[in-house]
Amino acid sequence: MEGLQSIEHLRGEPGAKGSTSKLIFKQGKREMEMLETVISLNLPEEFIASYEARGIYNLAKTSFLPLGDHKTKYLSEQEFQLKGLIKVFGWIMPGAFKKQTEKYLQMFKEFAEEQ
Repeated sequence: MEGLQSIEHLRGEPGAKGSTSKLIFKQGKREMEMLETVISLNLPEEFIASYEARGIYNLAKTSFLPLGDHKTKYLSEQEFQLKGLIKVFGWIMPGAFKKQTEKYLQMFKEFAEEQ
């Protein structure tokens, strides 16, 4: 993920249901801290996690559907809940979160196709 500087495991077995990690991102000169909590890990079918940062809660469900011939359909469902000043930003620029999510999806696609 673009801007990811570090991941610090906080509790639980890494990657297991209920585990938490602190993610540090750098966006320009600004640093953002995010807490990831694994809700469900049922690979290779799906991965569900929540991401919390100041004023933002994101529930992310990722599903992988086999299509045959070494192809997989990658589905991403995102739910954002905004609070405080971030909520105002969401009203002013409603497409910003969608645009950022699409950017991350494209980056993942490029990574997966290189492997």
